[in-house]
Amino acid sequence: MLFLSFNLKNIILDKSKIEQFFSKVESSSNLVIVMHKNPDGDCMGAALALKVLFQKLGVNPIVISPNNFPSFLSWMPLSDEILIASKEKEKAKLAIAEADTIISVDFNAFHRAGSDLENPLLESEAYKIIIDHHIEPEKYFDLYFSTTQTSSTSELIFDIIENSQYFSHFNKEMAECIYVGIMTDTGSFSYACNNSSTYKSVAKLMEFGVDGEAIHRLVYDNYSFDRMRLLGHSLYNKLVVMPEYHASYIWLSKEDLKNHKFQTGDAEGIVNYGLSIQGINFTALFTEREDVIRISLRSKGDFDVNKFARKHFSGGGHINASGADSHLTLEETLQKFENALKEYKNDLNF
Repeated sequence: MLFLSFNLKNIILDKSKIEQFFSKVESSSNLVIVMHKNPDGDCMGAALALKVLFQKLGVNPIVISPNNFPSFLSWMPLSDEILIASKEKEKAKLAIAEADTIISVDFNAFHRAGSDLENPLLESEAYKIIIDHHIEPEKYFDLYFSTTQTSSTSELIFDIIENSQYFSHFNKEMAECIYVGIMTDTGSFSYACNNSSTYKSVAKLMEFGVDGEAIHRLVYDNYSFDRMRLLGHSLYNKLVVMPEYHASYIWLSKEDLKNHKFQTGDAEGIVNYGLSIQGINFTALFTEREDVIRISLRSKGDFDVNKFARKHFSGGGHINASGADSHLTLEETLQKFENALKEYKNDLNF
């Protein structure tokens, strides 16, 4: 097992590890790239950039998504070749069982791939590689590219490719995928991007013909009418502000989602509106699904929502952006959140 954790600001990528990575890829007969459940722009960008590159190297990986990806990302290169496990469960499990190499992108523990894929991934005897930017990766991978010192997994993948002998294969399609990942995981360059290396990478992507304005429109100006109605409903009827804790939250029931014809990706970004209120330093979005309450957490400054998510909801992520699941009822989950806030009243007053 080789663990590669590095600070991109100060340390040049270990070329021997990168060479080992590409050697493993090129020698693979059955390569699978796995995304996390409810894939976002970074996860999609990372996986598809690798798929485009690997095909140029003569390797055709199977990219597996546990469930549907947002429709506003369906324009991305090779997105039509993604295997959706929720639609073709047995085919996805068979691909994992037959794989000799598995690359996990943008997640650091197999449970993030969902209950249907977790055990097949754990039981697989394939060589396992992780490329991710979340803290505390699990220890069952064989080769690690893991750092929290980058804006996104997509940026990390760009650094890996750029520091390899295969950068000559880099093209506009890969650049567009990487750009989507960086743009979406920084909220259009509004957080997690106080590092000059991110902007240097973006500048290099532009040199490959990336049209940042066009991509922004494709991702952020491509919502359905029902999604916009859901956003309005969320802000007008479901936003709770708790000024005494400098906190807010939005909650959406199954009925809310049904009434607004909810599709995968429709809740993307809604959580951020709660943080845009003056004096609010911590916010959350609670979305009720069939068997789970999905929780998204955001914060300003040094308030660590990763620690909050881990302590109270067995979740995790980044300092200012994390997620979790609750198997309590929606009412019980909201009450638990409000009770937990009492511990942080002083921490949130900044």
